Amino acid sequence: MQVFAHASHRGHSPQFFLQRGTVRRNFEVPARAEALLAAVQRMGLAPVTPPAATRAALERVHTPDYLEFLSTAAAAWAALPEAGPEAVPNIHPTPEMLAQGARPSGTIVGQVGWYTADTSCPIGPGTWEAAIDAAGCALAAADSVGSGGGAYALCRPPGHHTYAARAGGHCYLNNSALAAETLRRNGARRVAVLDIDSHHGNGTQGIFWERGDVLTVSVHGDPNRYYPWYVGFAEERGAGAGEGANLNLPLAFGSDDAAWLGAVEAGLARIDAFGPDALVIALGFDASEHEPLAALKVTAEGFERAGAAIAARRLPTVLVQEGGYAVEVIGGLLERVLGNFA
Repeated sequence: MQVFAHASHRGHSPQFFLQRGTVRRNFEVPARAEALLAAVQRMGLAPVTPPAATRAALERVHTPDYLEFLSTAAAAWAALPEAGPEAVPNIHPTPEMLAQGARPSGTIVGQVGWYTADTSCPIGPGTWEAAIDAAGCALAAADSVGSGGGAYALCRPPGHHTYAARAGGHCYLNNSALAAETLRRNGARRVAVLDIDSHHGNGTQGIFWERGDVLTVSVHGDPNRYYPWYVGFAEERGAGAGEGANLNLPLAFGSDDAAWLGAVEAGLARIDAFGPDALVIALGFDASEHEPLAALKVTAEGFERAGAAIAARRLPTVLVQEGGYAVEVIGGLLERVLGNFA
């Protein structure tokens, strides 16, 4: 199995995180990637450093205006008088504003609110560089599995909450969507994305909502009680050409291996029926029983069994790192999953 990683992730070290009205430490820290990197090295795998994603490659999934914002936001924010160290929104356009013709602002304060979904994606001096290099890992991994096998993209920051033109939930560029789109462009007639992060893959769902050539499946905690709060429900099936090409499998809080693995198997059964030529796994470890904000209670054995079920499909498979914030355990969980792939 090929592994792709980039050291530039260390330059992205977000500090701001708002939880229940209190600013707390951010869980999406550089130590996450270092723990995962140590795990692949224990497995005897040598990570490859890919080139940064090009603007042309990113525009296959993201809009040009959003990319321009993201690439310039840190510098524009720093130029504000009395600016904090990171760009964080203090207003977002509401549905009422949008219904009455809201449009992007010409100022960085307004742009941050327009192009971000929440306060969990602060933009600092190293964010853009880390994001395009994480995207480069996903693109390289997708390119490497054209003839079969598996590849792992150690992406940090993660990406599955990012829409075509909006960051959110620690995510800035949608690495899983970029991998899926690359597989399609490389010849896969159909691609399936299976998201096993404990949070709904809302950005990926949104990007492929009206497409029938990419099936999106997400297994996650009940969004009535959990990020992203407003989407991720079972009745969301896609629209237009994408009608029926989206499957959400929300789980009750506290669900254990049995319930989670049952949902993963249901997702894989839908994928089998779809008949994809390639598979993307949005690999989050925040379903772990050891997570700091645990919604689900999946054990290490549960992750290993999920990895075995995925590998048994014998499809060209790109595993893209998403969440997982229990730094002391995520490396071991990665070993459990990747150990199923030759």
